[in-house]
Amino acid sequence: MEEKVNPWKANLTNGIILALVGIVYSLIMYFMDLTFNKTQSYISILVQIILLYFLLKSYRDNYMHGQITYGQSLGAGMIIFLYSSIIVAVYTYLLYSVIDTGLVAKQLAFTENEMIKRGIPQSAIDAGMAMQAKIIKPAIIAPLSLAGGMFWGLIVSLIISIFIRKEGNPLIGTPQN
Repeated sequence: MEEKVNPWKANLTNGIILALVGIVYSLIMYFMDLTFNKTQSYISILVQIILLYFLLKSYRDNYMHGQITYGQSLGAGMIIFLYSSIIVAVYTYLLYSVIDTGLVAKQLAFTENEMIKRGIPQSAIDAGMAMQAKIIKPAIIAPLSLAGGMFWGLIVSLIISIFIRKEGNPLIGTPQN
């Protein structure tokens, strides 16, 4: 009888790895004062995609005996992102409320400068900034980062699972792509 793998336990370490890599990268960008740099955010996205690929491949090879269905891979990816998103949401809350309480003001100033660069009328800038000031609070940013992380995890997992999927022929017992 084949042993059933619990994907929640098997992917806990993968979720922690994804979160820690993201947090370390975020802290490096924070200390280099590149928190609001668009290029670094693209690099962060690329790192997450590549890392998730290898984490899912590791899960397939180490826990699923080299075979995984698309659905199993998608589920594992979502579990990894759930763990990661929870950890990152806690980190985000601590970043905005403990580590740098002035980060909210920096983000508002950055947003206002971006609106000015785009030539948005002052009345629209004032309205947008009033709305941003209500939303950008640690207690709101953290749950939004959790929801955003899960949504992003779904998109990335849907795509990466296409390449991770490796199903075997039940009659022969050998893996096929």
